[in-house]
Amino acid sequence: MTTRYRVEYALKTHRRDQLIEWIKGLLAVPFVLHSQPTAVFEPHHEGSTEKMAAIAHRRYAEIMRDVEALINDHIAHQRAGTEQNSKLKLLVPAVSKFFTPLLLHDAFVYQDTRRFISHRRFVAPSFNDVRLILNTAQVMSLVRAGPLDLITFDGDVTLYDDGQSLTPDNPVIPRILELMRKGTRIGIVTAAGYTEARRYYERLHGLLDAIKQSDMPQDYKQNLIVLGGESSYLFKASGTEEHLLDYVPRPDWILKEMESWTDEDVAELLDVAEAALKECVKNMRLPADVIRKERAVGIVPTAGRRFAREQLEETVLVTQKILEMSPVGRRLPFCAFNGGNDVFVDIGDKSWGVLACQRFYGGIEGSKTLHVGDQFLSAGANDFKARLACTTAWIASPAETCNLLDEISELDAAVQRK
Repeated sequence: MTTRYRVEYALKTHRRDQLIEWIKGLLAVPFVLHSQPTAVFEPHHEGSTEKMAAIAHRRYAEIMRDVEALINDHIAHQRAGTEQNSKLKLLVPAVSKFFTPLLLHDAFVYQDTRRFISHRRFVAPSFNDVRLILNTAQVMSLVRAGPLDLITFDGDVTLYDDGQSLTPDNPVIPRILELMRKGTRIGIVTAAGYTEARRYYERLHGLLDAIKQSDMPQDYKQNLIVLGGESSYLFKASGTEEHLLDYVPRPDWILKEMESWTDEDVAELLDVAEAALKECVKNMRLPADVIRKERAVGIVPTAGRRFAREQLEETVLVTQKILEMSPVGRRLPFCAFNGGNDVFVDIGDKSWGVLACQRFYGGIEGSKTLHVGDQFLSAGANDFKARLACTTAWIASPAETCNLLDEISELDAAVQRK
């Protein structure tokens, strides 16, 4: 049962994506005007169903084409340095940078043949409908502009279930291998912050073993990197070392801007974050252990316990606000996020991680890069900042990641046939 509290909680700013909510609101109008829920009670309603669906499809498609035009206008303002003056920015103040146009009209047509959005009488176009349409629109734009030079992935909930590992039977593996055979570079940008290759091999062994055993050229086998701790540790697939990953020294891959991140500032920021986390543990009586790492600090539940969603988000928001107001938090980038049953603060964030992957591969542009992740809410979500570095796709499960990669393959094949 959905209570009023749950409804109001879901409408909080940190739980919403303004662009998706705005598009969903636009689509609600033709749904209300043209859906015919009472027709299901009438005899011989089959013909009316198709007529209703055709009208709804046309109206939804028109709206998507109009939004597509607004995004193109916003991109033109971006290039002129006047994005604050774009109509889209006025309508959706939180809208972020676009690296490519979004083919929303074509993406809606594509998704409507799969989700039958226009045929629905009682359920209006949903958040998930719009999210998947945006994903498809982004993929279409990337594939048609081709080639797609780099895809970066989050780990948990994106490549494998939360807290699990990438085992040999994972269906995403052959799809990633197909991308690598076409020359696409792969980056796994994860919050897991390990200093040893062995720990990443334990999480990714199914993929790493499959790459080693594949028949792709040796130089292609090395087109996979793992960037851990959001933007702290880099490992490169080697195919020869014991754990199939080589540690890349920090000076060999960090961005010029990251050179100013001093050890003293790192320690100070983690001290402030640790104090904030401990205060939350005390105030909410959380059954938690504090974990301090070299470049991260967080809380995890004691054995057999779980945190409530509200406790996780309260901890993230409190810690984030304290860090934002601290002098060191203004000097040093950080990411405070809800990991599902823990809260961590990392040095840097995924925008820096993706940018580092791009630099490592010779300077790949954001318009040739796709980041795939599951956490894109405005607070407590560590994929959100990746939007500053490249195009993104917001998925909700490893199965959706497979579907997205299938779309890339299908759309790429269609482009090649032309």
